[in-house]
Amino acid sequence: MNRTELVAAVTERAGIPREHVDATLQALAEVVAESLAAREKVALPGFVTFEAVHRSARTGRNPRTGEPLEIPAAWTAKATPGAALKNAVR
Repeated sequence: MNRTELVAAVTERAGIPREHVDATLQALAEVVAESLAAREKVALPGFVTFEAVHRSARTGRNPRTGEPLEIPAAWTAKATPGAALKNAVR
């Protein structure tokens, strides 16, 4: 399902105008991104938890040549599904 299909599905299920659903999804994405940039956790209980995690520097390998290379430390986003989402997929 892509964004257009998601907006259409939510519009149909909730009976909310398409423009409102699209604006809400955009605002949600922006708020989550800003919160993660500030290293804050965003939790939607039962659905998903987003958090910023720090990955340590490590040694990797170039898949083409096999030569070792240093991968620098970095912050990345992590999404953990909630219980309701896990159960829905099972």
